[in-house]
Amino acid sequence: MPDHRSRITVWKAAVFTVLFASAVTTHAAPTAQQVVDASPIDDIIDQYPAMLNEGIRRGLSQGAQLQPFLVNSIGAVVSSAFSGADIERQVVEDLQSSLGESQLAAVADWYQTPLAKRISKAEIEASSPSAWKAVQANGPALVKEYQGTELASLFDRYDQAARATQSAVDTAIAMQFSMAAAMNALKGSGAMPVGELRQQVESRRTMLRGQVGRQVYTAYLYTYNAFTPEELREYLAFLESDAGSAFTRVSTQSIQKALMEPVDMISRKLGQLLGNGAF
Repeated sequence: MPDHRSRITVWKAAVFTVLFASAVTTHAAPTAQQVVDASPIDDIIDQYPAMLNEGIRRGLSQGAQLQPFLVNSIGAVVSSAFSGADIERQVVEDLQSSLGESQLAAVADWYQTPLAKRISKAEIEASSPSAWKAVQANGPALVKEYQGTELASLFDRYDQAARATQSAVDTAIAMQFSMAAAMNALKGSGAMPVGELRQQVESRRTMLRGQVGRQVYTAYLYTYNAFTPEELREYLAFLESDAGSAFTRVSTQSIQKALMEPVDMISRKLGQLLGNGAF
């Protein structure tokens, strides 16, 4: 029969096991979904459908002689093809399969810091439609105001670490591809194969990079001018770290993939509308 000391030892072991299991559960590596929720990515992704819709409507209105009802119809089809929830789901899946536990934990830790929360708030606000208009309206003034400052000098480092221009070009390509697919579908039997259409749009990437690069720079000045150079360098250190770099790379590639995939759906839906005589 176990003695008193033996029972105490067993009790201690049981308590230790419970406490250890609790500690492991408490400090388990975060999931990719938890990391995305802690970052500004999910809020920014929510803005993509509206941004694409607005950009495509504006492009169709300026670049083609189309009736307003037709522009609105095409815009509605394009808008319905993109879902913020679907894009976020793609990002989460890719992060979960590509990043290790230590990388996810490091990213989660960063986004819990006060500085990261302030930066996230600024980035979310800068992704809103009202902010786009403010950047466009105040771009030249911002460039002039911050010329020669440390904020301006840190842009190249930021651009490379955040993949900012690359991501903006990818979004512009997706927008132009969707718009081209819409116009292509209106040609009916004379429509170009989607593969050729994609190559045609991709051939504009270099030209777009120059145009988009200037917009990215003014957006950078607009978004981060309230932060000190020291705070920006701390942010850049995270973006350039192993975990931060992997998080940014996988996220941007995943978003690009999610933005390009719906083009076949756009062509098909517009084709159905044409077949029904909607246009």
